[in-house]
Amino acid sequence: MVMARSELMLTMAFAGVLTDADIAAALDASKDAGTFDHKKFFKSCGLHGKSADDIKKAFAIIDQDKSGFIEEDELKLFLQNFKSGARVLNDAETKAFLGAGDTDGDGKIGADEFVVLVKAT
Repeated sequence: MVMARSELMLTMAFAGVLTDADIAAALDASKDAGTFDHKKFFKSCGLHGKSADDIKKAFAIIDQDKSGFIEEDELKLFLQNFKSGARVLNDAETKAFLGAGDTDGDGKIGADEFVVLVKAT
């Protein structure tokens, strides 16, 4: 099986942090619109059981613009960080995800907030 360059880069980005099988299972459980649940996703992909340092490595991958925060537009594309071509989160899923992670009310999720969000699942 030949992987597209972007998919290979994503697989390599999470190498050593998450397994391909766990990522695939988490994505499969979230493949239909309205089915994304961040708590289930973090448990299924294995991120929940990782160290704060590993979670921050994942955060750095998800923070596409390298602003130090995950903003709403980046959350919409959250699943695509794990596999190119994965679906975009709908507005309700995105708002629920942001609401769960944005503990200081600034409209974005910082690295420390992300660690707390992942571990709280």
